[in-house]
Amino acid sequence: MKGLARSFVWWPGIDADLEGEVKGCQACQEHCKAPAVAPLHPWEWPARPWSRLHLDFAGPFLGKMFMVVVDAHSKWLDVAVVTTPSSQQAIKVLRNLFATHGLPEMVVSDHGSEFTSAEFQTFVKRNRIRHVRSAPYHPSSNGQAERVVQTFKEAILKTTGDLDARLARFLFQYRLTPHTTTGLSPAEMLLGRRPRSYLDLLHPDISPKVTQRQELQKESHGQHAKYRKFQNGSLGHVCT
Repeated sequence: MKGLARSFVWWPGIDADLEGEVKGCQACQEHCKAPAVAPLHPWEWPARPWSRLHLDFAGPFLGKMFMVVVDAHSKWLDVAVVTTPSSQQAIKVLRNLFATHGLPEMVVSDHGSEFTSAEFQTFVKRNRIRHVRSAPYHPSSNGQAERVVQTFKEAILKTTGDLDARLARFLFQYRLTPHTTTGLSPAEMLLGRRPRSYLDLLHPDISPKVTQRQELQKESHGQHAKYRKFQNGSLGHVCT
């Protein structure tokens, strides 16, 4: 457009005037090319666990809807089956999680109506939680939740059986697996311990050995020890 105009006419500021004309054209804006992808700017890593949560709904997937919640510090993941992606369901899931882990400082979500509704806004404000929404039409700005949604779907598709059991096994394994970013498992980062799993059976159980040693010590001590008996009315030896 600029080249065509300049081949016929010219005036001071012609380029700026033509750019302004295009910006004011609705059809031009609707069909223009998408802007180049901006450089990656990752979220800052929170200093404490359960201080910033990323939320998202996944589905329909396998005939169900799921709500995904991930802690940005520990990478702890929770996935709950919901009837529908609504504010009521989001509040129900979060209320149960808050009862276990406490209130976060911030939650991050997309611009879905279930997160922008007055009901959800009232819920987070009453709990003194800051709500940050990712840029519209750019789900990558809520990348924490987007990545775990893909991980969750891929893992579930590789298993068979009852959906609840498959989900429980996935969460159990995910929480015990060291994360590539932190080098520790989400369970260790959030709970401060590594829950016992069947893989712990690879480590020898020292309990029988400890019990055996205690029995030997008891027998050795009993060979030289004598029971003391007192008669009725006897005070025995009194230390003064």
